[in-house]
Amino acid sequence: MEKKTKFTIIYFLIALTVIIVLENYLLSKEITTITYSEFKTLIKDGLINDLVITQTAIEGKFVKGARERLETLRKGKDQTIQPLKETQIFYVVRMDDPDLVKELTEKGITFTAKQEITWFKTLLSWILPMLIFIAIWGYLLKKIGSPGGGGFMAVGKSKAKVYVEGETKITFEDVAGVDEAEEELKEVIEFLKNPQKFQSLGGKIPKGILLVGPPGTGKTLLARAVAGEAKVAFLSISGSDFVEMFVGVGAARVRDLFAQAEKLAPCIIFIDEIDAMGKSRGINPVGGVDEKEQTLTQLLTEMDGFDTKKGVIIMAATNRPEILDQALLRPGRFDRHILVDRPDIKGREEIFKVHTKKVKLGNDVDLKVLASMTPGMVGADIANIVNEAALLAVRKNKDVIEMEDFEEAIERVIAGLEKKSRVINKQERERVAYHESGHAIVASVLPNADPVRRVSIIPRGIAALGYTIQLPTEDRYLLTKSELLDRMAVMLGGKAAEEIIFGEASTGAKNDLDKATEMATSMVRAYGMSDKLGPVSFDKGRPLFLETPWNQQKDYSEFTAREIDEEVKRILIESYQKARQILSERIEKLKQIASVLLEKEVLEGEELKRLIEIGN
Repeated sequence: MEKKTKFTIIYFLIALTVIIVLENYLLSKEITTITYSEFKTLIKDGLINDLVITQTAIEGKFVKGARERLETLRKGKDQTIQPLKETQIFYVVRMDDPDLVKELTEKGITFTAKQEITWFKTLLSWILPMLIFIAIWGYLLKKIGSPGGGGFMAVGKSKAKVYVEGETKITFEDVAGVDEAEEELKEVIEFLKNPQKFQSLGGKIPKGILLVGPPGTGKTLLARAVAGEAKVAFLSISGSDFVEMFVGVGAARVRDLFAQAEKLAPCIIFIDEIDAMGKSRGINPVGGVDEKEQTLTQLLTEMDGFDTKKGVIIMAATNRPEILDQALLRPGRFDRHILVDRPDIKGREEIFKVHTKKVKLGNDVDLKVLASMTPGMVGADIANIVNEAALLAVRKNKDVIEMEDFEEAIERVIAGLEKKSRVINKQERERVAYHESGHAIVASVLPNADPVRRVSIIPRGIAALGYTIQLPTEDRYLLTKSELLDRMAVMLGGKAAEEIIFGEASTGAKNDLDKATEMATSMVRAYGMSDKLGPVSFDKGRPLFLETPWNQQKDYSEFTAREIDEEVKRILIESYQKARQILSERIEKLKQIASVLLEKEVLEGEELKRLIEIGN
């Protein structure tokens, strides 16, 4: 979009300043300033001529011998007036002298009177301050009225960021790991490029497209890529930008957004985090009409009122589709839902390729191996890993990023920043070694547990004094009951090892207990994996509002709740006993691995496997 240059008062003030400078310093004549007493003496001696008399000053020319006379008058005096210049023109401030004209006439000195021009001084003293005031006032009004200014007059204006054609500079080449979503969106691109193709058969493009997926999977990037591929304007706004403290502001911004989109058509409206304004309408806990409900109602009305033939497509993104209002999801509004899920191993490899285009990689870097080392990670995680690896390589003064830099970056993302400077006493260090060895041995023995890749007793992150990293051999989307039970046994292996060796557990098992309890609770409440309670799900999803003792969503009795608690406890105890039995049968192996771990601090998966197999 071509930007138009507008005339402002600032340009006028700059030009005026330049004129004043030229007038006073560059174009002005060289003049010698004299005192009135010297002027009177020069009159008596007849050494001046061609006077120009105004109301406030007198200018004239020196006659031959005038400069020498002035030097004689000034000789020996402490003069504070300007020194004599090599000029023929003088200047003197006029005083009230009634006999001046008579003296000039007697001496034959020619003189003329001149009316002094005062408009310029008037301009400087009155008009110029007024213009400056008008300029400041106009600037303040502009800031108050602009959407970016945040003033009162802008509360009803849309805060959408507008990217016109060519400004997004993002295409599908910058997006990876979401092939299915790309295929779905190519239809939208085709419609924006050639709408007559669809209209000729009476077809209608979906009004709204909802991108659903976990955080960091690239929903916003995908929407911008659609605009980049279609080469149309892109209006991006967050759902929270519609809501203010003033009632009716959100609805006004929705109207302004759609009016702006119609002017820029064909274009794409993208509302990020739409759940901030599109939650299910219900009884407001505070009472009265909720501002968010008014905003949502206005959005529904605008989506019903506009025609897709104008070339306006609405896209939105959320990671909480279950809380959106059903009226927002019905056909005719957001009637096409596209899942932007976590990438599989092939998708992660493609994402690594995208993010490593602009970095220098070493010959030992294998992106396929890196993809297998990052299960469950999304595009944002992988971008962070590549950046962390680059920073680590620079810190080590390397010319390229090597595989070890990526491995360390992955550990930093998973377990946190390494803290070798943290001082741990000998007893705690030994306890951590047995704790992590317990995790590793149980994981190596159980058939359904993921293989161990690395065990370390180097502190990382905020509270981790050690860690055990397991990596699955393949991407998994379903887990069986036996696999969940084995995973819980691995989680509780650290606590079991501490109790076997030291006779009691420590607070280091808290995170393991949290995860194991959550998994056992899900097995009973959500997955129906309890033989006692049967194939029943007691999990109704997330509450619409903050869950409190008086609005807890329970569709079962207190007796059933007690049964659920007992089942969760039973599963945890059985998993803990399984881990304790495995370690009790391999207590010498536990001591051996802990001893090696205390010496080396880090054990890789292959070395750990050899230590476990020796003597078996």
